[in-house]
Amino acid sequence: MKTLLNILWLVLSGFWLALGYVLAGIICCVLVITIPFGVASFRIAGYALWPFGRTTVVRNDAGAGSAIGNVIWFVFAGWWLALGHIVTGIALCVTIIGIPFGIANFKMIPVSLVPLGREVVPTDQPFATR
Repeated sequence: MKTLLNILWLVLSGFWLALGYVLAGIICCVLVITIPFGVASFRIAGYALWPFGRTTVVRNDAGAGSAIGNVIWFVFAGWWLALGHIVTGIALCVTIIGIPFGIANFKMIPVSLVPLGREVVPTDQPFATR
């Protein structure tokens, strides 16, 4: 079932969402000081491309640099991305068929708000990195 949902997600919205995150990652990597944000954007792009059967967990080894970076990310990009996921998730949840895709959008809100210090893991191993 996860594979079917991921294929439908990829065709309907995942490709474009991941493409946007990849573009943001490339821009962040061109500006050398924002390379950590670019890496986080690439990680979110992979998650946005194939979200079903995966989740994010907070890394315990993330330090003060991740916290400061997350504040900067939140101010400049995070809340815009989260707002986009909320609007898209609500729009998808209007139809019965779109409900799983809306939930997948809601699932991406925490990682779009604060991506540094998070790791994408399979749902059957959410505590493997702790």
